[in-house]
Amino acid sequence: MSQLIPRYLVNNRIQIIANDSGFITEYKPVYQRQIKVYKNIDNKLQFRILNADQKPLSISGYTVKFSAFDENKSLIIEHDATAVSGDDSAATRGLCSITITENDLLNVKDQYLSYNIHLVDSNSDNTLTYSDSFFGNNGTIQIISGALPGPRDSYSFTQFQQHDEESSIFYSESKTAEPAINGNEALHTAAIYTSASYIGDVVVQATLDSTVTESTHWGDVATVTFTGAETMPIPVNFNGVFNHLRFKTTASPTSKISKILVRN
Repeated sequence: MSQLIPRYLVNNRIQIIANDSGFITEYKPVYQRQIKVYKNIDNKLQFRILNADQKPLSISGYTVKFSAFDENKSLIIEHDATAVSGDDSAATRGLCSITITENDLLNVKDQYLSYNIHLVDSNSDNTLTYSDSFFGNNGTIQIISGALPGPRDSYSFTQFQQHDEESSIFYSESKTAEPAINGNEALHTAAIYTSASYIGDVVVQATLDSTVTESTHWGDVATVTFTGAETMPIPVNFNGVFNHLRFKTTASPTSKISKILVRN
């Protein structure tokens, strides 16, 4: 027996009120729902600008501005809305849209944001819009990351230890290579951040040992040679299912290699 589960493809549309000519507020709030937006995908929102009588208001000649803030009042997202094309009939009058992009939310944690919308006319005069008829200005946006998987955080290698007092060889700390999430063709990417004064090799090393001890055997996986002329982070890709990774340098990394980022 098959299971039928409905899913809904609908416009995410929000009604807001513009005080374009001044009005007396009603003694009840206008329903204003909380917006949910999801990380790792573009979210298209539609807003309809209404007057005090709940009638769509023409936004011809206005630029509609959208702004979202965190709890510290720091601006997180800012976009100009795009008017929905039409013949200015009741179906399209006052209707505009903005897209909160995947990149907008890339470094935003799950949280609640406040947002507002205002209109700017050709004289750069601002008209505020309201989320309810009690002249509440801000609406609420919930940022949610659970709907779609995003990129995992990178590991950062920053600590190096000299092999011995007479050696020019240094080793980083070791970190898991997350073998459980990788198949036989597992791709790993590292980005090596050096200053222009580092001259030498950086060697990617890996082990199949389940725990790292002083007797752990490490194998060389990839080598990157630096001439001292590098001004940008240097990437290196390598494949394989390993239990742990570390990095070996053939010259002192002190004050010359700031970090090595790895994503498994």
